[in-house]
Amino acid sequence: MINLFLYCRSGYEKECAAEIQHRAAELEIGGFVKTNKKDGYVIFQCFQAGDANILAQKIKLDSLIFARQMFAAKELLKNLPEHDRITPIMEALSDVRNAGELRVETPDTNEAKERTAFCRKFTVPLRQKLKNAGNLLKKENSSRPIIHVCFVASGTAYVGFSFSNNSSPYPMGIPRLKMASDAPSRSTLKLDEAFIHFIPEEEQEQRLSSGMNAVDLGACPGGWTYQLVRRGMFVAAVDNGPMDEGLMETGQVKHYQADGFRFEPPRKNIYWLVCDMIEKPSRVAELIEAWAINGWFKEAMFNLKLPMKSRYQDVSTILETMATVLEENEIKNFSIKCKHLYHDRDEVTVYLSLNPTQ
Repeated sequence: MINLFLYCRSGYEKECAAEIQHRAAELEIGGFVKTNKKDGYVIFQCFQAGDANILAQKIKLDSLIFARQMFAAKELLKNLPEHDRITPIMEALSDVRNAGELRVETPDTNEAKERTAFCRKFTVPLRQKLKNAGNLLKKENSSRPIIHVCFVASGTAYVGFSFSNNSSPYPMGIPRLKMASDAPSRSTLKLDEAFIHFIPEEEQEQRLSSGMNAVDLGACPGGWTYQLVRRGMFVAAVDNGPMDEGLMETGQVKHYQADGFRFEPPRKNIYWLVCDMIEKPSRVAELIEAWAINGWFKEAMFNLKLPMKSRYQDVSTILETMATVLEENEIKNFSIKCKHLYHDRDEVTVYLSLNPTQ
């Protein structure tokens, strides 16, 4: 494969491109970026055939901030004939054998969504042809590579594969979460997705368990507090604004009308710290660093609102500074991860553990 195809949020192609260029250079793999604003995807075209396979395997998807999903791809297939789109796609996938799943997709843009119905319909005959030819196993197998066919325009597609152990479990990397009717705000989906993304399913019962104590800085009206409460936690909700009445009636929330930057928890047995405040990202990072140095939490989830320019560079600098600050304060055993999640907008979600389990 010659291309690495990366899905990202529409409008964040520049950041995704800068990141993959940086990461490819670290592996000494040459290439160049092809993308357009609002495409919802980025192409990194390698100088040497086969290098895209290396990138798709060695660059861990979870380590990329702005890419939701990626796969190694062939050259762009253009002008696919309406009477037979399958044959050119089959020819392009001739060297992919015994894959475990097929995903026919589009970028996450308003224009591309018009092709969603076609993709669903097209999947059925293509899947059968791939099975008959041996490209795809008769039954889905989660341990085998995933075949991707992404229609970026009518009759125009990138085809390739991703490795099952380095791929999003969701088509295009987008989890479909349902908004609870009693949730105070849509921001609740951000923390819900963050827990799903950063905390392995087999560890959620232990690390997101009932009875834990949590603090939500900048809690009003309670979107993030809602996710903690529904998991049975007791929450100190810190905000000068009002909290949702339904949350307060649960008996699991104590509202502190205070400035989140000056609040000090009266109890020091806090497990989760969460924070979604509209503030300069560097200031929020410094606040989390202070809490970590004081040992006031075990795990934290917080958002950094993104500046308008140099977003990849600015986020990288903040994360590197945070790691340096923690090390200088003799906090050695920590883990920092960052992702531009689907339910994030102009922000990224950062996860910090002071006692990582892995």
